Parts: sequence; C-alpha cells; structure tokens
Amino acid sequence: MTSVPTPIPSRTQYVLEEIKRRILTGRLTPGQALVETDLAAQFGVSKTPVREALKTLAGTGLVVMSQYKGVTVRMVDADMAREVYDVRLLLEPEALKRAVRRGASLDAARDALTQAERATDTAERSLANREFHRALYLPCGNPLLGRMLDEVRDQAALVSAVAWAADPSWEREAGEHQEILRLALAGDADGAGRALHAHIASFVERAFPEAGSAAQEEDGQA
Repeated sequence: MTSVPTPIPSRTQYVLEEIKRRILTGRLTPGQALVETDLAAQFGVSKTPVREALKTLAGTGLVVMSQYKGVTVRMVDADMAREVYDVRLLLEPEALKRAVRRGASLDAARDALTQAERATDTAERSLANREFHRALYLPCGNPLLGRMLDEVRDQAALVSAVAWAADPSWEREAGEHQEILRLALAGDADGAGRALHAHIASFVERAFPEAGSAAQEEDGQA
C-alpha cells in the first residue's frame, strides 16, 4: 500500500496527481478499469478523495465515466489523436512565435531538455517532454492561450504515451526538440514556429497514419 506523503495540499490532490502520473507514464493503460475501493486501498485514503480525483480526471479527458462500465482510462484512437493534435497545430506554434517575439525566457525549456537527456526510463522522459512543450507556449504573453493549451496537455501526453509504447521514437523527437529550441533562442520566431508545427504533425502522422489521412481528406474538401 502506498503511504500518503505529508504535508500535501490535500488528499484529493495527491490522489489526482498520482493517478494522472500513472496514466501518463503507462502504468495505467487505456481501457483499464479504475475501481474506487482498490485505489483507495493503494493510497491509504477513503473513497471520497478517489471519487473526486476521478471526476476531475474525467473533466480533463483522461478517464471516462460510464454508468455501466464504471471508470476507465480513456482509449486512444486515431480520431481522438487527430482532435487533440489539431488543436495543438493551430495554437502551439503561434504561442511559441509570440514568446520568441516578446523575448521571453526559455530557460525552463532548456532545463526540460536536460531532464529528458538524463532520464533513465520512459516515465521520466515523458514528463520532461510535457514540460518542454509547456515551457515553449506558456510565456506567450496571452494567459488565455496558455490555458487553452493546458486543457489539451494531458490528452496529448496520453496520446504520446500510447504511441511510444508501440514505437519508441524519442531519439528522433529529442533532435527535433533541440532544433526548435535553437531557432527560438536565436530569435527566429517564424522558423521556430515552422519547426514546431512540423514536429507535432510528423509525430501524429507516424503514430496514427489514419489520423493524418483523415485530416488531409478534410483539407481537400475545404
């Protein structure tokens, strides 16, 4: 049984972050049932904080609550990946360009890359990857834009976790991250934005080819 560390902001917050971490690092897999009593026993808490944590995770799109199946980790398919990555493609490169143009510090992004390089397992690397992308868009100067990207951040990480489990590709992506940061630090906002767009698009096309095909068909019909 996992003991609850002290002090913590709240039992619910602790349970929430731990379940999220397990989902995003692949310890809890898509479709897996999340039983309140089992989780409560694992974390050494009552069912109430577990129930509240699961409700919050349902709101962020990481779990699905069903009257008949209970609570399960969200399944990842091409449609889900396309929806999430469409939002990222529309917003994330623009946020990065704005951050570069306003001369925002990208030290956090550099630190995240260092953490990814030093990572000893997929879990650490996945979390560092999330932090890298957030560090690129968060200093864009538009808090609403940052919050909009934060809303799909966990779902994007879930897509990545599933894709990496099937085909580990972080070495290639690490090189792309270095190039994106290099352009951003050089003050090339447009170049960094293009590199980030290509990075996001190529990942989802490799991991979910049918998602890319569907998007191309829609573009052709527009």
